[in-house]
Amino acid sequence: MALSFCGNDRGNAYSVDNGVLDNGCFVDALNLVPHVFLLFITFPILFIGWGSQSSKVQIHHNTWLHFPGHNLRWILTFTLLFVHVCEIAEGIVSNTRMGSYHLHLFMPALMGFIAATTSVVYYHNIETANFPKLLLALFIYWILAFFTKMIKLWKFAEAKLGVNELRFCITAVLVVLYGLLMAVEINVIRVRKYVFFANPQRVKPPEDLQDLGVRFLQPFVNLLSKATYWWMNPLIIGAHKRPIELKKIGKLPIAMRALTNYMRLKDSYEEQRQKTEDPEKSPSIWKSMYRAFGGPILLSSTFRYMADLLGFAGPLCISGIVENLHNSANIDRTNKTANMTFGVYFMSSTELLKNTSVLAVLLFLALVLQRTFLQASYYVTIETGINLRGALLAMIYNKILRLSTSNMSMGEMTLGQINNLVAIETNQLMWFLFLCPNLWAMPVQIIMGVILLYYLLGNSALIGAGVILLLAPVQYLIATKLADTQKSTLDYSTDRLKKTTEILKGIKLLKLYAWENIFCDRVEETRGKELTSLKTFALYTSMSIFLNAAIPIAAVLATFVTHAYIEEVRLSPDKAFASLALFHILVTPLFLLSTVVRFAVKALVSVQKLSEFLQSDEIGDDSWRNGEMPMSPEVCKKYKYQENTKAINRKGRYRMDNYEQPMRRQLRPTETEDVAVEVNDGFFTWGSNLSTLSDINIRIPTGQLTMIVGQVGCGKSSLLLAMLGEMQTISGKVYWSKLPDYEILFDGSISGHDTCLSHEEQSKNRYSVAYAAQKSWLLNATVEENITFGSPFNKQRYKEVIDACSLQPDIDLLPFGDQTEIGERGINLSGGQRQRICVARALYQNTNIVFLDDPFSALDIHLSDHLMQEGILKFLQDDKRTVVLVTHKLQYLIHADWIIAMKDGSVLREGTLKDIQTHDVELYEHWKTLMNRQDQELEKETEMESQTTLERKTLRRAFYSREAKNHVDDEDEEEEVEEEDDDNMSTTTSRRSKIQWKMCCRYLSSGGFLMVFLMVSSKLAKHSVMVAIDYCLADWTSLKRHNQSLNDSFVNSTNYTQNDDTQIAQHRSYVPVFIILCGAAIALCLITSLTVEFLGVAAATNLHHNLLNKIIHAPIRFFDVTPLGQILNRFSADTNIIDQHIPPTLESLTRSTLLCLSAIGVIAFVTPTFLIALVPLAVAFYFIQKYFRVASKDLQDLDDSTQLPLLCHFSETAEGLTTIRAFRHEARFKQRMLELTDTNNTAYLFLSAANRWLEVRTDYLGAVIVLTAAVAAIWSTSESGLVGLGLTYALTVTNYLNWVVRNLADLEVQMAAVKKVNSFLSTESENYEGSMDVSQVPEDWPQHGEIKIHDLCVRYDSNLKPVLKQVNAHINPGQKVGICGRTGSGKSSLSLAFFNMVDVFEGKIVIDGIDICKLPLQTLRSRLSIILQDPVLFSGSIRLNLDPEHTCTDDRLWEALEIAQLKNMVKALPGGLDAVVTEGGENFSVGQRQLFCLARAFVRKSSILIMDEATASIDMATENILQKVVMTAFADRTVVTIAHLVSSILEAEQVLVFSSGTLVESDSAPNLLAQENSLFSILVRTHK
Repeated sequence: MALSFCGNDRGNAYSVDNGVLDNGCFVDALNLVPHVFLLFITFPILFIGWGSQSSKVQIHHNTWLHFPGHNLRWILTFTLLFVHVCEIAEGIVSNTRMGSYHLHLFMPALMGFIAATTSVVYYHNIETANFPKLLLALFIYWILAFFTKMIKLWKFAEAKLGVNELRFCITAVLVVLYGLLMAVEINVIRVRKYVFFANPQRVKPPEDLQDLGVRFLQPFVNLLSKATYWWMNPLIIGAHKRPIELKKIGKLPIAMRALTNYMRLKDSYEEQRQKTEDPEKSPSIWKSMYRAFGGPILLSSTFRYMADLLGFAGPLCISGIVENLHNSANIDRTNKTANMTFGVYFMSSTELLKNTSVLAVLLFLALVLQRTFLQASYYVTIETGINLRGALLAMIYNKILRLSTSNMSMGEMTLGQINNLVAIETNQLMWFLFLCPNLWAMPVQIIMGVILLYYLLGNSALIGAGVILLLAPVQYLIATKLADTQKSTLDYSTDRLKKTTEILKGIKLLKLYAWENIFCDRVEETRGKELTSLKTFALYTSMSIFLNAAIPIAAVLATFVTHAYIEEVRLSPDKAFASLALFHILVTPLFLLSTVVRFAVKALVSVQKLSEFLQSDEIGDDSWRNGEMPMSPEVCKKYKYQENTKAINRKGRYRMDNYEQPMRRQLRPTETEDVAVEVNDGFFTWGSNLSTLSDINIRIPTGQLTMIVGQVGCGKSSLLLAMLGEMQTISGKVYWSKLPDYEILFDGSISGHDTCLSHEEQSKNRYSVAYAAQKSWLLNATVEENITFGSPFNKQRYKEVIDACSLQPDIDLLPFGDQTEIGERGINLSGGQRQRICVARALYQNTNIVFLDDPFSALDIHLSDHLMQEGILKFLQDDKRTVVLVTHKLQYLIHADWIIAMKDGSVLREGTLKDIQTHDVELYEHWKTLMNRQDQELEKETEMESQTTLERKTLRRAFYSREAKNHVDDEDEEEEVEEEDDDNMSTTTSRRSKIQWKMCCRYLSSGGFLMVFLMVSSKLAKHSVMVAIDYCLADWTSLKRHNQSLNDSFVNSTNYTQNDDTQIAQHRSYVPVFIILCGAAIALCLITSLTVEFLGVAAATNLHHNLLNKIIHAPIRFFDVTPLGQILNRFSADTNIIDQHIPPTLESLTRSTLLCLSAIGVIAFVTPTFLIALVPLAVAFYFIQKYFRVASKDLQDLDDSTQLPLLCHFSETAEGLTTIRAFRHEARFKQRMLELTDTNNTAYLFLSAANRWLEVRTDYLGAVIVLTAAVAAIWSTSESGLVGLGLTYALTVTNYLNWVVRNLADLEVQMAAVKKVNSFLSTESENYEGSMDVSQVPEDWPQHGEIKIHDLCVRYDSNLKPVLKQVNAHINPGQKVGICGRTGSGKSSLSLAFFNMVDVFEGKIVIDGIDICKLPLQTLRSRLSIILQDPVLFSGSIRLNLDPEHTCTDDRLWEALEIAQLKNMVKALPGGLDAVVTEGGENFSVGQRQLFCLARAFVRKSSILIMDEATASIDMATENILQKVVMTAFADRTVVTIAHLVSSILEAEQVLVFSSGTLVESDSAPNLLAQENSLFSILVRTHK
């Protein structure tokens, strides 16, 4: 056929005799003009003029100002493009009906398509450059296009064409679209006034974009970029070169920040509160959430509905394609010239939809649109969910800051509850919001699906749908069971973790007593219970997976079998495969429905909890602190006489002080005012109506030191808190002096109203009280941040404070000095160190008033004295600050300017020490006796090595192995390696992007090869059977294709006639095959789901068992070098991932991968040409997943790492409420919380945007696969049944492609846990065997207790220096030996050498004739006894602590307790020997714990006892008991005492003195003392 624009099949094609516009071809040519005009004008502007233009305009990260009507323009342009596609299709299909080519039928449409595309590109570039004048070209184009199309429509109407003709409809729609676009253009001119107006409008970009920190561009980019997440490309691709850090993801846009959303939620919450008449009734959180965030949820739901409805286009298009392929042979082509107007063919809409190629393109477009809408819906809900969570967190935080203290202390609100609100309840609500649109979208989807099925299959469809609906409740039941099981598993794992922590903390003792296996069994027992629970969990999970896979098979089986027997119509392939696809669509909402319902129930509970929390009591209004309450009369009088000049002299001083030397306080005239705080007739309570403090009348003099004393529990701390407004006031008033206001006046006037400072600036330093609570409270921050606490840093002042609190030696021990992180997540400090940091914080703050609540309680005497002298008397008093000190140390009363004595919640006496001495002799005498007692303790303490030195030793011990750290391969090292130079970049990249296949193998092998084999084979079998079912269906429905006449009769759905019995029989012969295959598939579904889950359980069991055994049997050195937190992490977080997260991920990954592979296989089998298109698709898929996995891992890490500080900030705020409120730092903490929330939300938003990025791309790939499969099928000559099969499979690929990648990324993150556990599994164990057999060791060895040491050399590790060198000694049986020496001289190392805990690399220790290095460790350690410096008790019973092996009789245990002088105390406890010991033995004092350790050593009747600095941490009385017992009960045993105080071994029969690892002196104590210059006598003299 010859080519020509108007066609050459008739002569008058080009004639214009009837008038120019009556020639249809001319009108079409006229329609070309606007398109050509646009292309001519825009191309030069786009290609030539752009370089010069864009260089002038600076735009911030490719984001721009949107012109008015931006989104509407994009939507209209996309619609325009779609209509043009329909126009092109209609033209091409009409063209095939003509005798020759008529280019005018589709050429203008094609040019229109190109012009529409150009228009949007052109617009985008103009918008980016913010140069609206150039929009004029578009304006002209829309007008021209509108009028040319209008002419065409008018001519059609004249020719009596109507809506039955498709071309008429398309033209009408185009006229409307061009008209609307013209209107949009006019609107831009109206708003921006860029033309026809004298002064065009200048516009600035939105505020967020002027801030260069905002990197989350979703709200600002154009619609196409929004829909495809194109703006994420640089981030995701860049992640491959360099890891994504917090800097890279920047700040959030203002609209998404927690503060903005908090204000929205708070406003609607307050609105609800005002609406409720009943003040007791809480405002509805649901309504306030709806008011604040309802809009986006409705938008998301709209997107969701559109996506769901478009989802049904898939099955219908498949049905159409298969049906038309089948019928194409029989199309009647006679009707060629039926509807010829203007000499061309006009077709109806239905005719176009019978064209298979058109259907294929429609299917492709429907899929792309459906997926775009679906992802948009997900994104909007997730963004709203995150905004809601930010708002809720801010709301909870604000409430925490106002919670009444009594609520916290009376246990109405525990820290745990608050942490749950933050970590669990807010997340539950966020998740509910994510799933929210499903609640109303799913029922619609289900109803639509059932209607369509009914339309395709008739009554039998209802049976299939019935099967699905009946099994849905079962799924819900399983889902609830799963949640319960998870709870019980959590309880067991918490218990297991507690026991593991105990073992690890007391590992040294367990090894020395050879008890590690007994305690290891305790953990294994709990782990057993946990595993039982895990198995139940696995069973329910596999049931859930099984139902999800089996329900569609069962439904298909029921439907098609009943169809074969009930319906009289033959099942055609188009209906069979369309209904198959529909069943697949139906299963998803039903499976999700159970989850959504479960989340909805949880959300209801969460809202209930939140509502209760928001209604709980708040602290009273403390306006008095801001000086708004009336002052006491005397004070007011004093103000009147203040001299004017004084205020003038200090004019402007405040500002200078505060900025240039920020930490100096103003000097203050004490004479003007003498009361800082006054309480009149105060009755205060902690929540119950009984007053804790009654009849309080006190004055705190300004600028002086006031001490509050009294017995424990008499209300001293409560008094401080009452003054701070933390207690509930029943009656009475607290007055605070308002003097500071007058100090900071700039002008000389004294009127309180004339202050020139803003209220904020005033209250910054004035009304805050520096408060050090009794229970020390630290932030998770560096030491320096804990001390400065938000005040500006002043080096000199900081140094003074550190010295006053003697913190320098402690800081020197920390690995990074005062920049070391402390607090919960940092290094654990001892009580005394924590307390001194809190006192330092109070001293450092620039406040007039300082409250110190018992700051000496955890300090020893030297530190207390130093703190009192340097800190309180010198530093604070020099500054003339008002100090209130609560203390038990009465010896400091002489320094007090004012004393308040308390008793039983009321004030006993108030006055100076002199007043009390004269007026209350009895009290004074009582104090004197107490002081004497304290002085005796003081002497005793000075003798001993002080508690502080011990604390510092503990700290040093925590880091002493630093030098060995370098040799130890830190397991996280390779993750932390960050190459600076770019040459190494490639190696980092490859290291980061590889999935750890080795770890996968390690994990699978832990599960056992049988399980792995079962899993792989059953998975393969299941997917093969699934394909077989569908192939069988294709074969069944395409039956008897060769018999044309019969075939026609079937296609036309004629009823069966009598002669067709054989046909019916043949048709039904497929039923048993089909039933067998479906049954097999259901059985295999069950097997696969069970094998994967139980493979997971097996792997978890083995990995935990091996890990526990390895760590318990590791040498003691391992525990010195490896931080406890790191080991615990393996048992908590990593074990949890291995237990619960890896199996479902593995299952999902294998399933989705096999589904995709089987689908591709089926398509390739049906149409082999598809394989050619598969190559570029596979390459695209490879790159998408490669980039995504790296970026996803980084963003996941960021999300995790930003979540922890947020949760910690909440819990530490709740703990330090009183301190924060006393310091008046609420605003600073709120700000910090908002920053942390925003950071976490940014990471989470980027992570979800990255997931959308991936899903949009894989979905589009899936759509391309469907298109290629359809096109290949149409061109090939396959059977229609097989084409249906191929297309149905192609549709499933779109659903599963992104899951393959997401699961791969998840598995990669989760495998890191296996890797970490595995790194510990390579730890060397101690050599438990020994070279001697147990049978060779006598039963009662060591009989005598004789110890010979020959040339002993000891080191901690083969690559460290020796700690003991060439030691020779001989200890006779029953001898009492003392070992002493300076710190680090090797005393303790010798005690470890007796137990073979260190590396004895030369020499030997022989006990009763046997070299201990040859003995099995268990034997050696079980035959010796030791008492350690730190008393260790385990939770359980007293019996367990004395005799965990259960080898002794009760009498023996009572005897041991009697010797340790504990018998009476234990008898008094409920349960006696079975009385409970809490974790770490916290329910006993330190002295009692040490005595238990003594009893423990006595129970083991060993002839050798080693005491390693056993009296270091106990008081005098307990030490005397210990010494006495050693002399009497252990009279016949060899006792080796390692002494920290030389005085305790003066009676020893032999003394060994060590100096830097060598034995320098060995003789009896008196002999050594006789030698003036012996090291021993020097030690004795210096320690006295």
